[in-house]
Amino acid sequence: MGKEITSREQDYSQWYNDLIIKGNLADYSAVRGCMVIKPYGFALWENMRDVLDKMFKDTGHQNAYFPLFVPKSLFEAEEKNAEGFAKECAVVTHYRLKTDPNNKGKLIVDPEAKLEEELVVRPTSEAIIWNTYKGWIQSYRDLPLLINQWANVVRWEMRTRLFLRTAEFLWQEGHTAHATAEEAIEETKRMLDVYADFAENWMALPVIKGVKSPNERFAGAEDTYCIEALMQDGKALQAGTSHFLGQNFAKAFDVKFSDKQNKLDYVWATSWGVSTRLIGGLVMAHSDDDGLILPPRIAPVQVVIVPIYKGEEQKAQIDEVVHQMKKEMVALGISVKYDDSDNSRPGWKFAEYELKGVPVRIAVGARDLENKVVEVARRDTKEKQTIPLEGIASFVHSLLNNIQVSMFNKAKAFQQENIRTANSWDEFVQILDTKAGFVSAHWDGTAETEDKIKELTKATIRCIPLDNPQEEGQCILSGKKSTQRVLFARAY
Repeated sequence: MGKEITSREQDYSQWYNDLIIKGNLADYSAVRGCMVIKPYGFALWENMRDVLDKMFKDTGHQNAYFPLFVPKSLFEAEEKNAEGFAKECAVVTHYRLKTDPNNKGKLIVDPEAKLEEELVVRPTSEAIIWNTYKGWIQSYRDLPLLINQWANVVRWEMRTRLFLRTAEFLWQEGHTAHATAEEAIEETKRMLDVYADFAENWMALPVIKGVKSPNERFAGAEDTYCIEALMQDGKALQAGTSHFLGQNFAKAFDVKFSDKQNKLDYVWATSWGVSTRLIGGLVMAHSDDDGLILPPRIAPVQVVIVPIYKGEEQKAQIDEVVHQMKKEMVALGISVKYDDSDNSRPGWKFAEYELKGVPVRIAVGARDLENKVVEVARRDTKEKQTIPLEGIASFVHSLLNNIQVSMFNKAKAFQQENIRTANSWDEFVQILDTKAGFVSAHWDGTAETEDKIKELTKATIRCIPLDNPQEEGQCILSGKKSTQRVLFARAY
């Protein structure tokens, strides 16, 4: 079939690429570092986007859209942010091409069409948004301002991987303004909870909520909250971030409001985002050597029905039963595909839908109809059952819920088994090199030690877990006093 997949054990990185390409999620493009998201992959993103969009709206946010281009002077206004993203910026310098006078078949940049001010292609939108908010906010009556945008951003990456790290990617970014620091911090934490809820209850992906160390913090933030997930190879993936920006951007763009006492003050800000890299996390957390395994709640197709027949008469009988079955399932909110195409055999279809991670497959043959049963196979465990036709829709509905919970529980057990404690440097290195996963260890709180650990092991502090127990200890590298353990891991 030409769909052979490299095993995880043989080459985890190649396995991942095989699943993305052969599972029809994405393709390489003519633009270096950029990908094409194929219809099946985009349907998965749309499902994720629709759930998140409702969650944002349910927490009082509205969608808007801001320009792709940011004038360089605006981008420079918040120094830490500008410095943090400077190396990843794509910059527009000219606005026109013209025919090369020496070669009529070629186009060259028109030197007379140089922009007065260079434009940065947004790597993130704080600058353009806060410059806009200045005109929208005058008084406490204009607050809180709760805006989200669904957009693409560009971060010029030289070493790319489909979904996980591409020069252009899709995401959402929330940008909110508040009257007090307390309100802004509450918003930051609320959105972190929304992300954790989505990851765990829709993606079946267990996450650890925490705060980033100063080194790993978003450029321009006072605090970065994050959710960290664990992939099957023991590497961590940052699955979402929510930033408390303090008054940094308000001061950079002079965004003030008059409070109830008519006193002027700078507003307090947050920003938060998740991106298409969630799809990469989904693939790596759940899938196996036979293909994708998608959680039912966001799978583009939840159930596929494959007929097995000889001749048109049998096909007509199966069609009649399947159309009724499909109608009942759709009424329960289940997305169903009936693949009665005659250009490939049932065995090929079974392998294809297994590769694509469709949660439930139903096979219906002429003999099954005589016995008033169908064969139901679940993708996550590959178990097959013969189930009576009567009540099949409600059976499948329950089965999908069961698969969702089962996938989460399996991933949660894996996460728990792969959080290990290290009390010495040797133990720390040994765990990273032999078992990977999260390593819970003492750190002295300095950037120097953090940098040194990263240099020696490629492991970073993934987060300081929220509600982290305080305990006296010694830093694994420096031996200095420490008041709590933090989670280290190698990461994507």
